[in-house]
Amino acid sequence: MDVVTGSNGSIGNVLVRELLKRGRTVRVFSRPTSDIKSLEGLEVEKVVGNIQDVDSLIKSFKGADIVYHLAAMISIMPGDRSLIRSINFEGTRNVVNACLRCGVKRLVYTSTIHALKEPPFGTVIDENMPFNPKNNRGEYDRSKALASLEVVKAAKNGLDSVLVCPTGVLGPYDFKISAISQTFIDFINKKLKFMINGAYDFVDVRDVAVGHILAAEKGKAGENYILSGERVTMDEIMSMLEEITGVEASCSRVPIWMAKIAGVFTPIYYKLTNTTPRFTGYSISTLQSNSYISHEKASKELGYSPRTVRQSIKDTIKWFRENKII
Repeated sequence: MDVVTGSNGSIGNVLVRELLKRGRTVRVFSRPTSDIKSLEGLEVEKVVGNIQDVDSLIKSFKGADIVYHLAAMISIMPGDRSLIRSINFEGTRNVVNACLRCGVKRLVYTSTIHALKEPPFGTVIDENMPFNPKNNRGEYDRSKALASLEVVKAAKNGLDSVLVCPTGVLGPYDFKISAISQTFIDFINKKLKFMINGAYDFVDVRDVAVGHILAAEKGKAGENYILSGERVTMDEIMSMLEEITGVEASCSRVPIWMAKIAGVFTPIYYKLTNTTPRFTGYSISTLQSNSYISHEKASKELGYSPRTVRQSIKDTIKWFRENKII
């Protein structure tokens, strides 16, 4: 039996679907206040708890063979540092302790590419890069690095655990509408007025889900596996969207210097309007960061094979239409 924390999230719900497809018995762990719309109609056992409560984790992990720990607080906004660290770092430490106390056979931890130290631009990022808890980009990155080191330490202390580091995730089953999905929607509705150029490595959520399962089946204890996809520029994404949708791009390019100035003030706007943050100092920095990333280790050791970004965008648009989101 498998337990998935963060099961209602963009990766979590797709992982649950993939596990069920493979005939696994799945128990999903979520908070009492979580929106579990993404899990509707799936034959899973639902348990309620909080990763900040060790006792609720122990009750949920009893009888589990594998625990997939995806629950995290993802934020590209400044502030909320103590809450982010409490959930991402201390919550992961609680998961580790609960796994040890329940005799869980394997823990698969979802880290992030942002937890790794970023080398100079153009240098390929691989698993030789250490986790960097002093990253100056944001508390999310630091908290995930600390949590990753906690899982590595647990592996040395006897917990059979493995880590995966996805890059920028996109794809169907995005019920919460991520920032990249909202960009697609705005493009189609001709509401995308401004864009900054840059590049990033994007990977399909379905490939990330399969990568988790491959890590559980074939990954070496204590090892980290990067689940990357394809490095593309924002201009290339706009061209793909034009080709796939037939909608002509109507957005203007904003110079980086101007974007950085605006990024100082946009968090105030997002808080006042309660809208999904997309254009912040963190997101601008990400698009300008080193995104030359290798998944060679995951491919060689796990058999990981991601699809193209173009195919992911095409399938995402199709899913939006099927679910009447556009």
